[in-house]
Amino acid sequence: GLDRPTSGEVWIDGQRVDRMSDKQLNELRRHTVSVIFQSFGLLPLLSAHENVELPLRIAGVSARERGRRTRRVLELVGLGRRTDHRPYELSGGEQQRVAIARALATEPRLILADEPTGELDSATAVAVFGLMRDLARSEGITIVTCTHDRLVMERADRVEELSDGRLLEREEQQVWTHVQARERSPFAAQEGDSETTIHRPSGLSSLLGADQRVFTASDEGAPESPKEPKPAEVVAAEVEAEELTDDEADDASRWARPDRSQ
Repeated sequence: GLDRPTSGEVWIDGQRVDRMSDKQLNELRRHTVSVIFQSFGLLPLLSAHENVELPLRIAGVSARERGRRTRRVLELVGLGRRTDHRPYELSGGEQQRVAIARALATEPRLILADEPTGELDSATAVAVFGLMRDLARSEGITIVTCTHDRLVMERADRVEELSDGRLLEREEQQVWTHVQARERSPFAAQEGDSETTIHRPSGLSSLLGADQRVFTASDEGAPESPKEPKPAEVVAAEVEAEELTDDEADDASRWARPDRSQ
């Protein structure tokens, strides 16, 4: 809803976005779509509570409802005791959680995230993306995130590859999975995580969430109703991992150890 496509059609939640007026697009952005920015995008003079509440004020939500929603989403992201702190009093991970709470406050159907872990260290990035994935499922929201971060891709429910601005067809995509322990990141999805399909990065969008019917894009004409996506392909889900040597185990341990200097 920010740029108009040069060709094709864009549908969100059963609505054709590329034909909307500016007024209709404003309503879409206020109530249906939220954005999470790489650099957080928090206003420095406002507290965490005020940053989250601001889009609700703009949307005309009543004071009582604003307070209820703001408290709820800050609790969801684990910041119930940090509501009065300003951004400079919060860590990078906490600031990104405030940004996530702000995106959730308007109760959108779709959240667009631009490199949401790009400003974070590896351990914090894993924690933040895990939180996003859990909230997507519990709140029934679809999150579309652009990323080059392999740690994020390994945890996404579905990954699509972009090359030179073009979404590749499934057969063109270079799909791989780190099923051997020596090839896997120490932060890779472990047993019990959701099944994952991973595509080699050259500019990627990961899709996750409970209701992936919300967002569809087409160059050949739109469906009469939101398209039901095919289940994500699972690659080598049951292949046993190869054992690590002692040296490789030491390397993995150093990777997994959190950086306490952050």
